[in-house]
Amino acid sequence: MTIPVLAYLLLLLGALAIDAMVRPRARRIVRDWRGSLLLLLAVTVAFGCGLAVSGNAPAAAILAAALLAVVAIASNAKRAVLGEPLLFSDLALVGALVRHPGFYLTALSLPQRALGVAGALALPVALAWLFVPRPAPHLAGAAIGAAALVALLALLRLPPLAVLARVPDAEADLARHGLVATLLLYWRRWRVQLDPPALPPDQGAPGPELVIVVQCESFADPVALAGAAPLPALARARAAAWQWGELHVSGFGAYTMRTEYGVLFGRDEAALGFRRYDPFLTAAGEASYALSARLRGRGYRTLFVHPHDLRFYGRDRLMPAVGFERLVGDDAFVATAPGIGRYVDDRALGMALGALADAAGCPTFVYAVTMENHGPWGKERIAGSPGGLDAYLRHLRGSDAMLGDLIDHLDRADRRAVLVFFGDHRPSIPGASEPGPDRHTPYVILRFGDRPGSAATGAEGGGEAGRRVDLTPAGLHHAILAAVATP
Repeated sequence: MTIPVLAYLLLLLGALAIDAMVRPRARRIVRDWRGSLLLLLAVTVAFGCGLAVSGNAPAAAILAAALLAVVAIASNAKRAVLGEPLLFSDLALVGALVRHPGFYLTALSLPQRALGVAGALALPVALAWLFVPRPAPHLAGAAIGAAALVALLALLRLPPLAVLARVPDAEADLARHGLVATLLLYWRRWRVQLDPPALPPDQGAPGPELVIVVQCESFADPVALAGAAPLPALARARAAAWQWGELHVSGFGAYTMRTEYGVLFGRDEAALGFRRYDPFLTAAGEASYALSARLRGRGYRTLFVHPHDLRFYGRDRLMPAVGFERLVGDDAFVATAPGIGRYVDDRALGMALGALADAAGCPTFVYAVTMENHGPWGKERIAGSPGGLDAYLRHLRGSDAMLGDLIDHLDRADRRAVLVFFGDHRPSIPGASEPGPDRHTPYVILRFGDRPGSAATGAEGGGEAGRRVDLTPAGLHHAILAAVATP
């Protein structure tokens, strides 16, 4: 047996062993043979590419195995921190990983990060040292990689593989078929899914002069989260709310865009199919469903406010495409106050929202996404804090103060307004807030100016006001439209 053949066979055995260590593990000794076939074809593609570049079969095999190991480690780390494995849609976040590595690399332990850096530095040196100048192995590698890729793409379209993973269930499919197979199958399902039929334009008359929706980063009720002291502004808002309750979000610790999509577009994850994992990737084709498009049709001026890089999740392109006339990004905010943390603090954002409300000369819809509560929660986050839950709860009080400031500001104004405030997901804080069945966050809908001399109104909402209703993010979308339309 020649060295190239031996290296390739060892690679195939190693790939099966690495995939077997990905959680959730198979309920049997080995995973389904169809998933294993997809895995072996995928690593053959990687082996062929490595051989085409280096001309060295052992080096190509090691490179392919190392790539698979990195993917497996990343999936296990993500599942431990966020409660779900690596998904095909995570590849869309590669650009964000480069621009904001702190958002993601904290999920890895220090030894894992050190190993990754060492590997990245050693890779070009090793490839240069092991490079074979003869053209034959390079051509053979290109042929192997191309043939394996053609076979892989063909199998995804043909039975018996075409019938796999017809309904999204990442945990079950990964346990059954393996990580690489699930990534490929879900990508294929996502690629062929069509946009929903467009909604007719909403041409009703505007209701309240101001509609302000605040999506608060990692905002959770500290009583439900950690048995901590309640937040006074949240309690006040619930007591005065037109409607309030728990928001049953699907994500944990990340994936802001899933909740944001649900509230903006009003489509439940059951209707999204394989688009549910990152609905922003296809949301431009669903623009007619967006709150911004619907309220703009009613005569509202529409603004999107986010004190951070608007390129994150492609908001700089998506938000204008779905009806937002003006985007206000991080360049409109000064650096955060000393001792607050690494992001623009929520009270500063609240002041900016108040200024926008005061300057509004026509019916105006503002959708704001906060940043203060974004992780990571290391010891360096707040001076004098041990980090973790302590730092989070301190920032949470800042978000609560922003809510109170907005209530006071709108209560003083002699205008009809709707204020919606909700948390997008719970924070991921090892040892304090970890993935589990309880993922809900709070939401409140308040109406102002419904009655002369009234404050933030509850009881005067026609008998329906002040009620508790637990919702999904898509349900909150429809509740917002109801709050705007109800006299």
